[in-house]
Amino acid sequence: MAALSVKKPEIEEEKVSNGVTVIEKKFKNFDILPDVSSDHLYYWGRGGKRSNCSITPTSVAYKKIMKEWRILEKDLPDSIYVRAYENQINLLRAAIVGPAGTPYHDGLFFFDILFPSDYPFKPPIVTYHSFGLRINPNLYANGYVCLSLLSTWFSIRKGEGWNPNQSTIFQVLVSIQGMVLNRDPFFNEPGTGFILIPGQNKRSITYSENVFILSCKTMIYLLRRPPNDFDELVRSHFRDRASHILAACNAYMNGKQRICDYPAYNDDGSSSSSSSSRPVKKESRQFKEAVVKVYPSLLTAFTYAGDSVKSFVDEYKRENKERMSAIRVKKVDAETKKKKKMNKGFWNKIKGLFGLK
Repeated sequence: MAALSVKKPEIEEEKVSNGVTVIEKKFKNFDILPDVSSDHLYYWGRGGKRSNCSITPTSVAYKKIMKEWRILEKDLPDSIYVRAYENQINLLRAAIVGPAGTPYHDGLFFFDILFPSDYPFKPPIVTYHSFGLRINPNLYANGYVCLSLLSTWFSIRKGEGWNPNQSTIFQVLVSIQGMVLNRDPFFNEPGTGFILIPGQNKRSITYSENVFILSCKTMIYLLRRPPNDFDELVRSHFRDRASHILAACNAYMNGKQRICDYPAYNDDGSSSSSSSSRPVKKESRQFKEAVVKVYPSLLTAFTYAGDSVKSFVDEYKRENKERMSAIRVKKVDAETKKKKKMNKGFWNKIKGLFGLK
């Protein structure tokens, strides 16, 4: 059993729902659970058997991990959540909220972590819950996390890799949030960092548009099957932010907002004013069509999460009805024109047979 046992009192907060004040327990940023979840990516070892913790209480790794637990408890920002396990201290699970002003805004991104037995002389192993989606040059579809601090980046400059005397898992999580999940992830890819190359900015915007769609799909997958021990966080997070996310989708679909420039979400449910000075640019037709396509699935997922998105559902039904009506009118007009053209061609042939103009 771990020497450090964090038993903080549950944090409660008041929220008003449909005019009724409800007391909710706030999901703590750091907590220690008795046992690791079976869906943890490092739960299973070789031969399909449960993996065992190879870190002993007298080892250097044990003392280092205990120290890092205290750092996580004290210093984690409000947008990062971590769960440790008393019976298997070599494992962690973390959730990172996508930063505002990026194509990852309002999303949740999960990582499973394994401390090797010779930690900290070797860096931790971090794997991303990707759902088969490549949302960033540093986060592969197979879950591989490419980061200098983890010594997994293909080219590491001196002083950038893992330092056993200084580096911590706290630094890893903050680096992922700040440096990987950034405003222009396209430039994370090696060889794309030269912003003056013709067409690079356009490619970056297109990449960010695609990333937002993948982030929306990740939200849907998480709500369908949230990671164990974090189901409460997933539901409460998207219950709180559903309206903000859907409003952003509408702004992108209607060309009222540029990708990454939608105002940030505030804890009271309001939106901050956008401070971006970038010129307004109409989003691409492909991006708008992609948002339109993913929007109904988001509505369904958020409704399942318990958020009151009735106004968005009603608006979607109304717009969809108008859209279908417009399609029918367009189809009738096209058929009418086609018939007129066929009739005109028929009579022209008749006139031609009789030598009439």
